This record gives sequence, structure tokens and C-alpha cells, in this order.
Amino acid sequence: MNNTYHPSARRLDLQYMVLQAGFWAMFGSICAYQAALLLSRGFTNSQVGLSIAVRCLAGIIAQPILGLYSDRHPEVPLKRIVALSLGLSFLVGLPLIFLPLGLGGTLAVFAFMGAFELSAYPLMDSMAIQFINDGVPIRYSLGRGVGSLAYALCCAALGALTARFGVELVLWVHAALVLVETVLVSTYPTHIPSPETREKPEAEQPHAPLTLLATHPRFTVTLVSALFGILGVIALSNFLVNIITSRGGGNTELGLGLFLMGFFELPTAILFPRLMRRFGSSRLMTMSMFFCALKCAALLLAPNMALLLAAQSLQMLGYGLFTPTSVFFVNENVPAADRIQGQTLMMVASNGLGGVLGSYLAGMALDLGGVNAMLILCLVSCLISTLLALLAQRLPKEI
Repeated sequence: MNNTYHPSARRLDLQYMVLQAGFWAMFGSICAYQAALLLSRGFTNSQVGLSIAVRCLAGIIAQPILGLYSDRHPEVPLKRIVALSLGLSFLVGLPLIFLPLGLGGTLAVFAFMGAFELSAYPLMDSMAIQFINDGVPIRYSLGRGVGSLAYALCCAALGALTARFGVELVLWVHAALVLVETVLVSTYPTHIPSPETREKPEAEQPHAPLTLLATHPRFTVTLVSALFGILGVIALSNFLVNIITSRGGGNTELGLGLFLMGFFELPTAILFPRLMRRFGSSRLMTMSMFFCALKCAALLLAPNMALLLAAQSLQMLGYGLFTPTSVFFVNENVPAADRIQGQTLMMVASNGLGGVLGSYLAGMALDLGGVNAMLILCLVSCLISTLLALLAQRLPKEI
């Protein structure tokens, strides 16, 4: 494919939306139903939490490696790295479909899938940010909203299908969507720096991760806030099946709950540019963590299915706001040479470490004290996150 520096901005924008839709449909097909899948195979809540945590931990290990490699080898197109990661994820996921794996085998497959899939997303974000930094009007937040809608529709469809054909179906759907997303990534135009960018001498080289964290305390404190926030909110999706069944629901209600969770992220994506201009990324980070805490409280207090489903609307200003805000926060608070690595560190802290701890602790809380104990854990974690985000706002901006 012969790509020039400036492909059609309209094409870049629309194709990136399709890219986001494919990724989040793929992500939802496995992540939204992984707890239901493993529970149906006879795993305990603690084992389910451990499996999900291992998947996130593998992403933590892989993401900084790929982020640092990408920063230091700009001649390698990001789409090539992402497509290779997704292709490997497809291959390592096949044993989960065809072999009767126990806990050890499941942990191994989840680890490799996490390493290849979770490490791909921050680089896919950077595929758009590269063009945005060169002045191409890609509507990133709208693309992320389209991704949320695809997640919602995929979850709703799978809720109905698994109720009829069984939860094992999600593995086949996931494998097919991984292949589709690999093709979509491979056909996205390669970013070539503008002549002005190419003519500029490099002002600085990428820093080591620890150096970046030590010299940018505002960024570092925000990462810790994101860790606690996602620690608290991750269980609200990973263990939604437990929350739903505690109120008398089943797979159909699970699909509806997941649909609403994704659907309510779409209005935020549409309004996000206005919110950014009005409040700025630091204030929006704090707002998102506060609404994550509010959602935990609403689910804890919901006595029935109707109010539980209504509480999903808080996703709009909670996790739905966090996702695009975190990307722009990194872009505004990290030096240009470290931006790909910065996006990777944000993903490591939030969906990585936060996902590991949140999944493992939530699984333990479920076994020890039930759904309400898990929701109290989530609420406390999100409140800590909100306080840390307020602290980060008071720290000076380093760039």
C-alpha cells in the first residue's frame, strides 16, 4: 500500500473509528464474559479473579517493553507492532477453545493473551495521536465513543446468544474478532512525519520510565490515582455477572447491563471536546474518579434489577470520561519524546496494575464476604483515587 504523509483526513478519521469499534468489540467479547466463562467451567471466584489478574499482569510486563521500543525505533510503524501482537494473541487463544484446560493451562493462555492484546491498545491510541500532533483533525474521543457503542452492541448480542447456545460461544466470537481487528490495523495508513517535523533536530531522547516518573510528579500522582480508580471500577464489569445474579438476574440481564455500560460512554465521547475546553484534562480526571466512586455506591445501595441497571448511567462521567481524558492528559503532561511511553505507563497503572489488584482482591472479597463486600472495597478504592486526583491538580505542570 503506497501511503503518503497526508492521506485524506476524512479517511483517517473514519478508519480510526472502525479500528476502535473492532478493538472494543473484540475486547468486550472476552473480557465482559470471562468471569461467566470460567465460573461455568467450575472455577471459584478467587480462581477467576486470579486468572483475570494474571491476564492484566502480563499486559503490565509487555506494555512498557513495547512502548519503550516504539519510542526508540520510530522507523518501525506502530501498526506493524500492533498487528503482530494481535496475530500472536489469536494463535495462543486457540487452546482455550479446543483443549480441556485446567487452572494452570488457563492461566498460561490468559497470560499470553493479556500480554499481546492489552499491550496493543496504547500503541493503537498512539497511531491516532501521531496524526493529531501533526495537525490532522482525527476525532479521537468520538472514535473512542464508537468503540464503546461497539462494545455495548457486542455484549448485548452475546448476552442473548449465550443464553441460547452457552457461554463457550464467546471464545469463537473473540477469535473471529481478533482476526478482523488484525486486518483493520494492517490497512490503516502509516504515519510519516511532516516535513517540518523531519527537519527539526531531536531536542531530547526518550527517558527511562523511572526517570520520567521521578521528574514529573503531577503525572506520577495521577498514575497512582488511576491505579486506585481502576482497581475500584474494574470489578464492576469483570464481576458484573455476580452483581446481576445477586439481584436475581441471568445471562440476558448481564448482556443488557453490559450494553448499558458501553452505551452510556457514547454521549461523553460526543461532548468530550467541549468538556476538555471547559474543564481541562486534570479536572476531568478528578471528575471521572468521583463518578466511579458514585457508581460503586449506587450499585451497593441498589435493591433490585431496575435500579442496578439505572446505575449504569453513571458510566457516562465515570470510566467513560476517564478513557479519553487519560489519553489527552498524557499528551499534555509528558514531553513529546516520551508520549508513547507515557500512554503505555498510563495503561500499565490503570488497566494493568489496577486491573491486576482489582480483579484479584475483588475475587477474594466475593468468596469471603459476597457481592456487598466487593462493592465496599471498590467504593473505598475509588474515593482514594478521587483524593489523589485532587492532589495532582495542585501540583505544577512540568511541561
